[in-house]
Amino acid sequence: MTWPCACCGAPDSGLCSLRPSTTSSLRLVDDRPGTATGHEAATRPVEPGPTITATLADGPLERSSIEVEVVEGRPPKIIDVPVDHGRTCRYCLEGWVQSGSSAVYTFLYRV
Repeated sequence: MTWPCACCGAPDSGLCSLRPSTTSSLRLVDDRPGTATGHEAATRPVEPGPTITATLADGPLERSSIEVEVVEGRPPKIIDVPVDHGRTCRYCLEGWVQSGSSAVYTFLYRV
């Protein structure tokens, strides 16, 4: 199993300058014999999964919200949110118990 590049879907060489806005957008490519491999598997259309609204409680993006994909039926624990000039802010799920179609996140640091 290999992780494809999150921005272009090709096998990740670690050299791509583009990065995903959240770690939840990564998908696993099955490269066992008899299955599609490498770039072929990564370029198949991917159906968007269920999403939640992430409400940013504090930090540089206070009182804003974004849509993020759920991970294993739950809001992702950490999200990376792009801000001005290619910078990113990292936010953490405010509480482990969340309900409904939204979740509150608190600012950790700039990445």
